[in-house]
Amino acid sequence: MNMDTLLERPEYAAMKTISVPNGRAELAVTTWGSSGTPIVALHPGVGDSRIWQWCAPVWADAGHLVVVYDRRGFGETLYEREPHDDLADLLAVTAATDSQPAVIVGNSRGGGLALDLALAHPKHVSGRVLIAPSPSGYPEADWPASTAEVEQDQLIEDASVSGNFDLTNRLEVRYWLDGVDQPEGRVSGPARDLMLDMNGHVLRAEPVGTTIEHPTAWPRLDQITVPVLVVAGEHDLPGISQLCTRLTSILPNGRLTTIRNTAHCPSLDQPEHLNRVVLEFLKSIAP
Repeated sequence: MNMDTLLERPEYAAMKTISVPNGRAELAVTTWGSSGTPIVALHPGVGDSRIWQWCAPVWADAGHLVVVYDRRGFGETLYEREPHDDLADLLAVTAATDSQPAVIVGNSRGGGLALDLALAHPKHVSGRVLIAPSPSGYPEADWPASTAEVEQDQLIEDASVSGNFDLTNRLEVRYWLDGVDQPEGRVSGPARDLMLDMNGHVLRAEPVGTTIEHPTAWPRLDQITVPVLVVAGEHDLPGISQLCTRLTSILPNGRLTTIRNTAHCPSLDQPEHLNRVVLEFLKSIAP
């Protein structure tokens, strides 16, 4: 369905933005829809809540209350530097939006936060979709890095050390949006413009302060019994593809799907495919 058509439908009068206070932060939250099984979507470290703009309306149109928000240092969230707990911020958002229990959709670092929530507060989670997640404690000693990955890592480090934010941004977007083994510019148009804007904001953001750490997730994954869909991108890093396979084999109720022609952020370049697999998964776990 065309996005403009979606936004014109009467139920989208229920779309709203709110500010949720926690500590010295005012978390910028957007909700779509007004009823139905809640979905809370957590953005990666190279984007903000806008990364879901081609997904959230579709999920809400399918009958879900969808909640997205910007973590500290991202997007429109206001904050002062202080010790803080990302999990406590997430719980403040779900309490303020009446979205407990929820299906948690997390991309990359957002996927790691989704795992922390499932382990610390299992009653708040009814299912999870983990898109190229980054669980804490993952053993990276045998990470299968490609030559292109090693070379791109060095380019990004050099640009960052030199303080060249624009070059760092361009290199990181190539890394995560195109895929390091793919031509730069594989993804173009609004999706690329959006990621450059989101990641550029991250690179220039003021420090958020010390983040409180939780017990590592990887050794405890077998405690998570809710249904979990793990999503891998065909053009993502080989190490992440391996991680997704291992993660699925450990989770008691996990399943794996790979989306073609995407890398680390399928909500940007393959939103229709991602929407389809997410909604099919939600139907499969519906009571």
